[in-house]
Amino acid sequence: MGSIPEQKRPNFLVIVADDLGYSDIGCFGGEISTPNLDRLSHTGVRLSNSHTTSACSPTRSMLMSGTYNHIAGLGEMVEHMAKDVDYASEPGYEGYLNFLVVALSEVLQGAGYKNIMSGKW
Repeated sequence: MGSIPEQKRPNFLVIVADDLGYSDIGCFGGEISTPNLDRLSHTGVRLSNSHTTSACSPTRSMLMSGTYNHIAGLGEMVEHMAKDVDYASEPGYEGYLNFLVVALSEVLQGAGYKNIMSGKW
C-alpha cells in the first residue's frame, strides 16, 4: 500500500507598515507605485477587514494574537503608559503579550511551520 500524500501547506507573508493608509499602495488603488507589493497581492490574499488602533504596538498585538489589544495586554503603548497613569495593576495594560492570548507564531509552530519575524518586535 502506498503512503498517504502529505498535504502541502501554504507559505504566507504578513507585512505591517506603520503610517501607511489602506489606499496608499497601488494594489488598493493608491498613487504610490508598489509593483512588488502589487504582484504579491494579485497572486495571494488581500486582507480587507483588518482593524488597527491609534498606535503601532497595540495594532501589532492584535495582529499577532487575533484578539482585541486590551485582551492581549497592550491597551496603550508602553512609552505612553509610563508618563500618564500607573497602569501596571490594570488588566489589559501589562505592556506585553500577556498569558491570556496565544501568539500566532506559537500556533503556527505547533502546526509545523517555521516562523521568521523581522522588524520592531
